[in-house]
Order: sequence, then structure tokens, then C-alpha cells
Amino acid sequence: MKALAVLGDIMDRHGLDYWLFGGWAVDFWLGTVTRAHDDVDLAIWRDDYEVISGVLTLAGWRYAPVEDEAIGASFRSGAVLAELTFVISDHSRMMFIPFPDQPVLWSAVPFGSDRRELRGVSCRVIPLAVLKAGKSVPREDPADAAKDRADFEALAKHYF
Repeated sequence: MKALAVLGDIMDRHGLDYWLFGGWAVDFWLGTVTRAHDDVDLAIWRDDYEVISGVLTLAGWRYAPVEDEAIGASFRSGAVLAELTFVISDHSRMMFIPFPDQPVLWSAVPFGSDRRELRGVSCRVIPLAVLKAGKSVPREDPADAAKDRADFEALAKHYF
């Protein structure tokens, strides 16, 4: 939780947009920690990456190599891994992940500025409808698929 507070504070202090997604977003929407987490998933504007990289580095976070730097980056502080996924938007404000061959639609609606609180920590989160849609289809990796199913079931108990 401390890393989430630190990350949110860094982004907020510098006026940078970010959105929690993945398991932590589920927890923030539910107001409780539902499972252990391996990382913190943040969506950020691709154009903000250089500034975000700089402020995270100044705050003591270390760059961690990723497989595809065209769509994201990672930073580590102690045992915490923050995985950043780049987003871009078009004239209609739809949200895309900027894959090199062709951007892929993530959301037909803007991510907005919803904030949720968990254990005294306030963070921006992706919209609930976008989160539910993303968790409704488990990923291919068995471990990731198990997390997606657990997240979807937790959301379903409260929001369906």
C-alpha cells in the first residue's frame, strides 16, 4: 500500500495523469484487498513517459527492462514493480495501446479522473466498466488467467 501512496503522490504532485488497472484497480473499486499482488499496473499517456521516468528516477525508482518498450516501461522500488502501460487517444477520446503495427483499442470511453480510496490511499483508477470488461476474458497464461478469474468473481459479487 505504501508504494501505491508514493506513486499516486508523485504523479499528483507533478500533475501527471495515471490510472490504476489490473488487480489493484479491482481492490480500489471494492474497497478491500482481495488477493496478493505481484506488481502495480498503471496506464499513463505515452507523451508523459519522459517526465514520469525522470520523476520516478528522482524518487529512487529504478528502471526495469521490459519486453516491448513501444507499449510500456517498468520501474522497481525495493520489492515493488510498477508496470507502466502507454496509452494514446484519438479525436473521439477513445483510449488505445500504441502497438507499433497498429494501435489497439482499450476503451471506447476516456479513462476520466475517477479516484477511489483503499486503506487511506487515494488513487486514480480506470472506469469500472472498462475494468469489468478487461477481467471478463482471462488471459492465456494460466497464472494470469487465475488472477483474472479471481478478480472477475470479486467484482461480480459487488457490481453485477
